[in-house]
Amino acid sequence: MNINIQRLPHAADLPLPAYATTGSAGLDLHAAIPTDLIIGSGKRVLVPTGFAIQLPQGYEAQIRSRSGLALKHGLFVLNSPATIDSDYRGEIFVLIMNTGDEAFVITPGMRFAQMIITTYTTAAFCEVDSLTETERGSGKFGSTGV
Repeated sequence: MNINIQRLPHAADLPLPAYATTGSAGLDLHAAIPTDLIIGSGKRVLVPTGFAIQLPQGYEAQIRSRSGLALKHGLFVLNSPATIDSDYRGEIFVLIMNTGDEAFVITPGMRFAQMIITTYTTAAFCEVDSLTETERGSGKFGSTGV
């Protein structure tokens, strides 16, 4: 599948999103920042990627945390997975939060998040007076056991 991508001027020297290995599901995203970006403990920042994409109808891009940064530094995509809709044409930004105990520095060009391209289904709701019964029924959180 080919996806049109527009590299923005402030990312002229950065690689485009790419898979690290042939089995990778996520494309690495690089920070399109001119200088180091310090994220204090408990703080959040919006990080530019330096590109915009044109997804086909029926597809979305999901932005997710990188597992190593999450484990080692408590860095994660705050609204994960973030959704990039097929009709959005602006620069992709990533909302990152630092839940670690120490400040973290994102450096220019650093791989800081990942993007998954996936399909979605558009649903139509049909209002009814009741729903069919199931074994679980209306059981809430934890109702199926430990």
